[in-house]
Amino acid sequence: MAELIRLAAANEAEPQRLPRNIEAEAAFLGAILIDNRVIEDVSIKLQPDHFFEPLHGRIFEQILRLIDRNMLVTPVTLKPFFEADESMRELGGPGYLIKLTADGAGLIGARDFAQQIYDLALLRELVTVGRTLVDNALDTSESVDPKGQIEAAESALYKVAEGEGETGSMKSFLTASTEAIRNVEKALNSGGSLSGITTGLNSINAKCGGLHNSDLVILAGRPGMGKTSLATNIAFNAARRWVREREDGIEESKGAGAKVAFFSLEMSADQLATRILAEQSGISSELLRMGKISRDDFRELSRASRELQELPLYIDDTPALTIAALRTRARRLQRRHGIGLIVVDYLQLLQGSSRANDNRVNEISEISRGLKTLAKELSIPVVALSQLSRAVEQREDKTPMLSDLRESGSIEQDADMVWFVYREDYYELMKKPDEGTPAFEAWNEKMERIHGVAELIISKQRHGSTGRVRMKFEAKITRFSDLADDQYADARYD
Repeated sequence: MAELIRLAAANEAEPQRLPRNIEAEAAFLGAILIDNRVIEDVSIKLQPDHFFEPLHGRIFEQILRLIDRNMLVTPVTLKPFFEADESMRELGGPGYLIKLTADGAGLIGARDFAQQIYDLALLRELVTVGRTLVDNALDTSESVDPKGQIEAAESALYKVAEGEGETGSMKSFLTASTEAIRNVEKALNSGGSLSGITTGLNSINAKCGGLHNSDLVILAGRPGMGKTSLATNIAFNAARRWVREREDGIEESKGAGAKVAFFSLEMSADQLATRILAEQSGISSELLRMGKISRDDFRELSRASRELQELPLYIDDTPALTIAALRTRARRLQRRHGIGLIVVDYLQLLQGSSRANDNRVNEISEISRGLKTLAKELSIPVVALSQLSRAVEQREDKTPMLSDLRESGSIEQDADMVWFVYREDYYELMKKPDEGTPAFEAWNEKMERIHGVAELIISKQRHGSTGRVRMKFEAKITRFSDLADDQYADARYD
């Protein structure tokens, strides 16, 4: 076809010929115009930007729009959209659309043509990544940062591996709004409270709608408040929900569960596993560690262990990880296992690049930015635990505030949600007066009211209001759960 020869010749001036097959693009478009059902057989995520010839990309984009409106797509229905198109005019006008359907050869191998268009687009992205990598590596100026270049190259390669590359950086409003509607539908189907990944706690889901893709959630608290326990509970609940949804035949895109990657920089993998086993078996984690359990307890422990064997919860307990290494491992886990949630325990134990190490505030800023970037890049929620400054202990009111976030204001700035875990009984226990005194009676009465009750203080939320959620905390088995409705119905909201 003369028109295709002209299209190919227009790009031959390039110093290095990029991978392309314009004839395959034309044959595939022609097949769709002959039979719109062809596009239903294409299992890959073919996008307009995957076409080498820009005109073909625009034709494909318009085809998708019309099909999305349940309209019949033919050269006739497409004609009004391309009458003023300069590239189309050079090829003889909208008549080019009819020529695409001339021989119908694309109908036989439409799926193969689509796959080839997609594969060649990835190869072009690889060429771009390679050129950029070489150009940057040849830069020997003082500002050169080899480790930064490796991180950037790896990130670019990951995007190519996921089929995105540079094509994934720009979204039309149609794409973005379709995604938004899908989230609303998910929340509606769940009963009007859950549009993201479940936390396993109805009270938190009702307040936040779950954990949303691309969000960085900071879960902070002073030592002893139970932030690691809550993070472990959330990770387990999300992974267990994923397993149950697969057993029930629920599509992954419509589910509220997720495979989880847990980066534990403080506790070892077996310690985390012990916590989860204690929670599920109902046996104190302290007794488990010391082996002070009965034969019946051990049988219950074995039962819980068998049930958890297939849990998609991946624990990385490598100490002193850098933010770059964590991002590398997270990308690898998503590529291999399809993880949908990351938990980091805890943020201050991560290390920044060597350039940021001279200033702790700058280092923490780099780490928090890196975690937010990771959440956006992988399009999954990241829950990062954080320590609070000792300023909390010096106040009469121990309730944590945003200003207590340790070492850097950038944590508050980068986070989409900031949660504080607060247990009043932890501090009240230290104030125990002598028994038999009037003060002891008042203290005892207060302890009975607040014992085992924890608060999740939501101090920042981009998607909704702030407020407080009250929960039950069983310290012996390190488990958070919902309070009875009448107990947390009076939770305060802003």
